[in-house]
Amino acid sequence: MLKITLEKQRDSARLRLEGSLTGPWVGELAHEWRNIQSADEVPLVVDLTGVTFVGEDGKELLKRMWRAGARLIATGCCTSHLVEEIMHPRPDVSTSR
Repeated sequence: MLKITLEKQRDSARLRLEGSLTGPWVGELAHEWRNIQSADEVPLVVDLTGVTFVGEDGKELLKRMWRAGARLIATGCCTSHLVEEIMHPRPDVSTSR
């Protein structure tokens, strides 16, 4: 289950997430993101402090959101590591020699 709370201000929008970001909930977040993008050209903040789990599908959506200019906020060790991974990906290391 994922709870998505939209907090809009005059010059920004914040999506506060609580729960698991995986499966059908990824589609719900993508829908909310599209609605925000089409409505306003304000900076978006995605608050992940209440997220307990992120699946690969959720991680891919967060990557797309970050690349589109969203700011990701996390405080827990798992979500902080995930955000760090998204913002500073490791270069691919080839295992063939």
